[in-house]
Amino acid sequence: MHKPMRRSARNIVATLGLLALSGCNAVVFNPSGDIAIRQRDEIIIATVLMLIIILPVMGLTIYFAWRYRESNKDADYDPDWHHSTSLELVIWAAPLLIIIFLGAVTWTGTHLLDPYRPLDRIDAARPGPPSEAPIDVQVVALDWKWLFIYPQYGVASLNEMAAPVDRPIRFSITAQNVMNSFFVPAIAGQIYAMPGMQTTLYAVANKRGDYQGFSANLSGLGFSGMTFTFHATSPADFDKWIAKARAGKTHLTRAEYLKLEAPSEAVPVTYFGAAEDGLFTAVVNRCVRPGQTCIRTMMTRQGTGDGATQKTKQETGTGN
Repeated sequence: MHKPMRRSARNIVATLGLLALSGCNAVVFNPSGDIAIRQRDEIIIATVLMLIIILPVMGLTIYFAWRYRESNKDADYDPDWHHSTSLELVIWAAPLLIIIFLGAVTWTGTHLLDPYRPLDRIDAARPGPPSEAPIDVQVVALDWKWLFIYPQYGVASLNEMAAPVDRPIRFSITAQNVMNSFFVPAIAGQIYAMPGMQTTLYAVANKRGDYQGFSANLSGLGFSGMTFTFHATSPADFDKWIAKARAGKTHLTRAEYLKLEAPSEAVPVTYFGAAEDGLFTAVVNRCVRPGQTCIRTMMTRQGTGDGATQKTKQETGTGN
């Protein structure tokens, strides 16, 4: 090989090595929450199991191509060979065992990491149900921004949220116009946000820090800028964040929400000092605007046939 070619080959190898190393600290493989850590372990286990087959196959492909090349006159030539019981056992038994093990791991992980399942621990060192009640965070995916409502504290924020470390979080998630995907990779896996529906995600942050959240589902022109910051703080700092949100001069009423509903890009972080009760429920049921009939009301009317009475109870808050 000529020197320039050898130099180019070394440069290519070095570049590929740097690219590989640059991904070593990827957030998915360096998470800060117990759910994300367990999901990372599932990915690693599945990858290792598949590599048990992939690597030998790739290696043997290269070996056979080299060993039995036309110019190698020392290689055995046996055109009548057609079967080997030992090889058949290896070829079929190894993948079968891996599939069984991978299926068991996946089935177990799918149930243990069900996003609708309340947390059964804070982290690996603290098993058992958490002693603290979860913080409720109602999430609305708008075009192209994220709205967070804290019903327990009566505040809301735009494109920023916070939660204390080691405190369970119960996300209730929906969307206004198009389907999105709520994703904070350092804390938990993604889950879809869909208009007229509510999804749930339980998560916990175990390390302080500022983590990026974003939409993992294409949703139009401003999709690339649809990001937010998740602050994992101490309890004291979380109280300060809530106090800062309460100092917001704007109140999140239905009228204010209808303004936010309009598509907009690069919207700065905004705090709402108060949030109207029942707003998230109205967003899910597609009845924020005056005069709109809620989805829940329509379903109740269809199911009971007592339309007028049920509608009155639902919309006045006198019935369930």
